[in-house]
Amino acid sequence: MSPEKQSRPFYCNLHQNPDTVNISDSEAAFEVIHDAILNLWDTVNKLSAIQPARRERYRVTLFGSARIQPDTPLYNGVRDLAGELTKMGCDIVTGGGPGLMQAANEGSVIADPEDITKSIGIRIDLGFEQETNPFVEQMYHHRTFFSRLHHFVIASDAFVVLPGGIGTALEALMIWQLLQVRRLQDTPFIMIGTMWSELAIWAKKHTIDVEPPMADPADMSIPECVATCEQAIALLRKAHQKWQDCNQ
Repeated sequence: MSPEKQSRPFYCNLHQNPDTVNISDSEAAFEVIHDAILNLWDTVNKLSAIQPARRERYRVTLFGSARIQPDTPLYNGVRDLAGELTKMGCDIVTGGGPGLMQAANEGSVIADPEDITKSIGIRIDLGFEQETNPFVEQMYHHRTFFSRLHHFVIASDAFVVLPGGIGTALEALMIWQLLQVRRLQDTPFIMIGTMWSELAIWAKKHTIDVEPPMADPADMSIPECVATCEQAIALLRKAHQKWQDCNQ
């Protein structure tokens, strides 16, 4: 074999195949990757059409700040809220981290000494606030916010939004929009505290009380804004009873 032939790579004729793309052709390679990713999303969308089987227990997701310390009034109130829901027979779902997420998971575990319900965490990989709290009994891990938020939606029968930061606001607004466009229906969406009632007032002022309006007035009534955890418990008790009646 001549030196010239020896130096030619074994894949030198790949470009002759119309179904292949040379990696050195960056534009063509990008198109292949782009189309493959879109096809993956299409597959996910199709799989999402499959509804989960009826759950044994009602599941309530609680969103809230990772920065609230134990043994503070807000922490203790959320722990008691989750405990009451657990005594009703509900599973508790959180982001699985510290702060108010830990308070909710702790309340679930304390109120369930016979381990009948589940204390669930749906985590996201971050460079901080990483540790899973010790009261999570069933853990799921996600690498992206998109898949994690979708998991909360398919795993939950009701949502409670507690005081929190930007991450909590992201979760709250996503649920609000899904209810607005009826991707979620008849799903309790309860916001606790003045920060959320003030958000609802702001939304009405800047989307309804303007010309032209940028939302439907009915959209503003989607979240049920309450001042206390006790008021949230009363609303969820009614929702849970309705769920039980429909699933008997």
